[in-house]
Amino acid sequence: MKMSFDDLQKNEVYRIIMGIAGVAIYCFGMNFFIVPLGLYSGGFLGISQLIRTFLVSSLGINFGNIDFSGILYYALNIPIIYLAYKIMPKLFVLKLFIASSVMSLLLAIFAVPSQPILDETLTNCIIGAIICGFGAGTYLMCGCSAGGSEIVGIYFIKKNYNVSIGQINMGINLCIYIMCLLFFDIQIVVYSIIYSVISALVTDKIHTQTINVEAIIISKKNNDIIEKEIFDKLKRGVTYWEAYGGYTNEKSYVMYTILSKYEVPTLRRIVHNANPQAFTVFKEGAHVKGNFIKRL
Repeated sequence: MKMSFDDLQKNEVYRIIMGIAGVAIYCFGMNFFIVPLGLYSGGFLGISQLIRTFLVSSLGINFGNIDFSGILYYALNIPIIYLAYKIMPKLFVLKLFIASSVMSLLLAIFAVPSQPILDETLTNCIIGAIICGFGAGTYLMCGCSAGGSEIVGIYFIKKNYNVSIGQINMGINLCIYIMCLLFFDIQIVVYSIIYSVISALVTDKIHTQTINVEAIIISKKNNDIIEKEIFDKLKRGVTYWEAYGGYTNEKSYVMYTILSKYEVPTLRRIVHNANPQAFTVFKEGAHVKGNFIKRL
């Protein structure tokens, strides 16, 4: 059964709320674990943190417990939001505006502890990276974006380049950390890189929309229902052909489709409800060229 317009609206409101929760988790990990260590994020937030450090150390401006990089981050995102408005769907731009606004606000108002929460630097770094990666993966999974380098990653994904947002972030971060190496202690740079890599890996584990999966379904009954449900619920195409069992010589149908890893649980439910005895194979990491829609 197709979702009504009201159901779609409710679903998008839920995704926005969950996206905001992901942003809050990210900001908590950043301000309570990473910033107290004097470490630097990557992307636009890393640039904002560098500018903040320059204002504090060189100009002597004191922002107290307020992390001014959140405000700078929002300023840097203004042209990104405008670019997204030109090339992205309007719903995505709305989510971008909400997520980036909430992130900038929370980064500014979450009071940064004067001392790291834990005594050991590496432990703080790893825990902070896991929390930030989980938060980022959550709001990306909900179709939101906090702007910055994520928009660059999403642009490449929409162009069907075989890269993930985490990989794009790591590439941009590498350039930033090379610059940091010229101005800061090497220990800060090393721990910042550890944070960046772990955070990116966790993000990619959560944000599974970027992972393509081949699905092969072998079924003897209700094949038309399976095909229709894939069309209606997943908006994916299906290629099918007749086949025969090597042992039983019984006739069956083989259905083939490509989808994201995020959509696999929905396909499992579709197949199970139509034919619990159907044989299904999933293979991750499919490289796709042609008319295939990547959903964010």
